[in-house]
This record gives sequence, C-alpha cells and structure tokens, in this order.
Amino acid sequence: MNIELKKWSFGDRKHLITICNAVDRTYLSNQLPFPYTDEAADWWLDMVSKHDGVDGIFRSITVNGQITGTISVEQKKDVFCKDAEIGYFLCTDYWSRGIATEAVRQICEIAFINLDIIRITGTIFEPNQASRKVLEKNHFILEGIMKNSAVKDSHIYDVRVYAKMK
Repeated sequence: MNIELKKWSFGDRKHLITICNAVDRTYLSNQLPFPYTDEAADWWLDMVSKHDGVDGIFRSITVNGQITGTISVEQKKDVFCKDAEIGYFLCTDYWSRGIATEAVRQICEIAFINLDIIRITGTIFEPNQASRKVLEKNHFILEGIMKNSAVKDSHIYDVRVYAKMK
C-alpha cells in the first residue's frame, strides 16, 4: 500500500467534494459544511492556495493514487504563533489500516521543516479511540482533558489535548 500526502489543486475539486460528503462526521468539527458544495470546495481550495507553506500545510491523503482523506497543520496566531493545530479525516473504507498514522507522521515532518513552529497540538473527542491511537503512535503526549468542552449533535464531550514537540 502506497500512502502519500499530495498538495491540493483545483483539479482535485471533485474528489474533495466526494470525500467531504462521504466522511463520517461523528467526531469532526462542525466547520466542515454539509452538504459540501462546489462553493465550499472553491473557497477552501482558494484558501489552501494562499496559505500552504506560509502558515499551514494542507494535503490530500492518497492511497495507491486514490484520494481517501485530508490532513492539515495550521499555525496559530498571536502569542500561540509557535503552535499549530493538526486535523485530519479518512473515508471509512480506509479506517484501521495504518493510513492515518502514516499520514500524521508525514505531515508532522513536513510542518516542522516548513513552518516556524515548535509544537503541534491535536484535540480529540474523548470517545474517539482510533484518533487517540493515531496521535499516540506518533509520539503525541496527552497534556490534559478539557471536561465538557465540546457539544456535537446534542452530545457533550470531554476533549483530550495532545501535543508533539519539535
């Protein structure tokens, strides 16, 4: 299995819309629109073209040449400017194969080389065991748990805060 992170391009628009509409949203931020429209894809791809390599790293996760998910590391602002937040998702058909673990390994390496950061933060809803394992396998350390800090689809979740230092 060949797992690669590739820069997004406007030519990937159709694939972006497909994966964003197919992804399991149980533990994702509500910032990802649904349904994911042409306009949402255009906005996001335009933002990526302006910020990739400047204050973020944005990649598609490809498996054997097929786009299966997305991953990003986005630098924070103000007094938190040396920190960046990681976010990712995979379509469910690709879960439990080590793909996300490898994608996180690759993007952390890229981000630490290309961004002016000293740490990467990941926040995970407490019940999301799979994502916790992905970060832990990549040497992210649990820094704390924010109790009752997220509301998603009328569920209140604790959020685990992980970090990886440069």
